[in-house]
Amino acid sequence: MSYPAGLALRTRRRRLSFRNRLELRVAKRIIVLSGRVSAGKSTLADALEEQFDANVLNTKKVITDTAKGKLDAERGALQRFGDVLDDKTDGEWVANALTRLVESLPADAVVVVDSVRITEQVDAIRRAYGPRVVHVHLDADLTVLAERYKRKQRQSKFREFNSYSQLSNNKTEMRVELLAKTADVLIKTDNCTKADVVVRAASRLGLYGREHRQLVDVLVGGAYGSEGKGHIASYLAPEYDILIRVGGPNAGHKVFEDPAPYVHYLLPSGTRRCNAALMIAPGAVLSVPQLLQEIADCHVSKDRLAIDPHAMIIEEEDRKFEESTLVGSIGSTGQGVGAATARKILRGAVPPAIRLAKNAAELKHFVRDTRSILDKAFRDGKKVFLEGTQGVGLSLHHGSYPHVTSRDTTVSGCLSEAGIPPSRVRKVVMVCRTYPIRVKSPSRKRSSGFMAQPLTWDDVAARSGYNARELERAEHTSTTNKLRRVGEFEWDLFRRAVSLNGPTDIALSFADYINRGNTEARRFDQLTLETIRFIEELERVAFAPVSLISTRFNYRSIIDRRSW
Repeated sequence: MSYPAGLALRTRRRRLSFRNRLELRVAKRIIVLSGRVSAGKSTLADALEEQFDANVLNTKKVITDTAKGKLDAERGALQRFGDVLDDKTDGEWVANALTRLVESLPADAVVVVDSVRITEQVDAIRRAYGPRVVHVHLDADLTVLAERYKRKQRQSKFREFNSYSQLSNNKTEMRVELLAKTADVLIKTDNCTKADVVVRAASRLGLYGREHRQLVDVLVGGAYGSEGKGHIASYLAPEYDILIRVGGPNAGHKVFEDPAPYVHYLLPSGTRRCNAALMIAPGAVLSVPQLLQEIADCHVSKDRLAIDPHAMIIEEEDRKFEESTLVGSIGSTGQGVGAATARKILRGAVPPAIRLAKNAAELKHFVRDTRSILDKAFRDGKKVFLEGTQGVGLSLHHGSYPHVTSRDTTVSGCLSEAGIPPSRVRKVVMVCRTYPIRVKSPSRKRSSGFMAQPLTWDDVAARSGYNARELERAEHTSTTNKLRRVGEFEWDLFRRAVSLNGPTDIALSFADYINRGNTEARRFDQLTLETIRFIEELERVAFAPVSLISTRFNYRSIIDRRSW
């Protein structure tokens, strides 16, 4: 076999210009892998490429490219050619190939070298890239390596040795284990799955991040739902990279649009206001027809929306069950959310068979693991907005049972549904309306839930300056189109909501219900004195500022007092 002429001369020329070229482009991190054959180097490199967008330099490919077709397709030939390159370049051929790759990449790139075999190769890379280099050595017991090699023999594109002991007779291969002494990270892969090795290596390399950065803002309701969360959420949405929705289609979030508003039941309320990525949480409960209709209405592409495979699907039987049992008794919306959730909790013990999003053929283009998406977003410093539904007064655990919904509507419940730890939370925005509402009771003999001091829409009209019939036309539920009941602001409920949610900010909606003149306010000082005093008292009770004030349902209707 003949080798390319002039290799040593070209290498000497590269040495002279090596540092000058590096000044032009330097990668963020160089991860150098070493280890005996079958220790798991290529598997790890592939995983780092897939999960962390690393750029892989495959030294085996460098060897075959350098040989220019003059190399036999067998491992022994690869080893011998690699030895020749090492002898002629003092091991610098890997560093030279690495430099060519790095020059084509952005400055924040992560590069993985798969792999090095001698100390001189590592030393050359360290001379070039200094502290950016992290050397990871993988190892395992010889019996484990030999067993893995048997499997590799059946899958390899190269002609392999007859046995692992024959493979190990190569002089360089015999020295590979010596690299363990100088490696920055040593991982024994004997008793690990492939995923285990990736986690151990990525953690040591800091690829998951070194801290839990607070990148998530959460929006929840502070009363019985219908607080105007959709209006606030759509206003805030353009500031985020990812929008997440929890809950189900029993809660509609209305967003102002001209000439007619749009109601979101399953997609985040900011879907039509920005280009942020969209996510439906694993704890969500889905109506497939409703979701597909929203996707079509909002022109959402499969690349933009990720639905977690564990989100639950509502069946027609769920809706029929609620229609016959809950709608007339407690004023349920009858969308099947509670029945579907109950079946999920019972894990298939009650028919029909459970369907998750991953089992729904209609959603296959959108189903993706949201955990990995969020992990990457957090690593990259992306801002996330989590939009809760309904209100704390309807919480399954903290509301006035049984006139509650089928989920926990607090910040804790929303985070649990989304799979986000509390340590990631930066801001909690709790939305409250000036006059809380509940759905109308299904009959005179049955109640749809407690209200401390019920009012009529005539009462609110007399105080605000609105026409009562005008208010009634506006105050129908988004999902069932039922007229809402209304009551005095419940300070006790508000304090309870503050205690359960720990808001950093309050968003006050329906300020115009205090006084219709507030619709003309564009600044805080333009609000009526009565409204300002009400806001000041909210802040005293909440220990939090009223940072957002909605004065009417319009694009330019939110007074923004945030400091963030």
